Amino acid sequence: MKVKFSKGATEDAYNVRKTVFIDEQKFKLDKDEIDDRAYHVVIYDDETPIATARCFNKKDKEDEYIIGRVAVLRKYRGLKIGRELIILLEDKIRELNGKSVELSAQLRVKDFYKKLGYVEYGDIFYDEYCEHVKMKKIL
Repeated sequence: MKVKFSKGATEDAYNVRKTVFIDEQKFKLDKDEIDDRAYHVVIYDDETPIATARCFNKKDKEDEYIIGRVAVLRKYRGLKIGRELIILLEDKIRELNGKSVELSAQLRVKDFYKKLGYVEYGDIFYDEYCEHVKMKKIL
């Protein structure tokens, strides 16, 4: 497996996200204005992009970051690749002097994030008809 970081989203990141969020989960939107300022990580199996995620700091708080757009192709789920994505981004956030991380977890995968030390807070909310919960971790 190979890992690539970039500032700004790459076509490889978009392709993984499109497959997972639009084709599979039927979300309507994926690209946004945050992509250009976020750090993106893509994991490859040989030359094939198989997983991606991004992180960016909150505009009003330089040491608080958000992780999002965590996507692993179906064939590669259950192999701890999602865990690797989170660890890679947490390391990047520490390198950038980040002190905490927040994310919006799809309710069905919140236990995945709990195992990585994230704590849920607030009410359940909907993003494109999918239940989510906010989660946070102090680094």
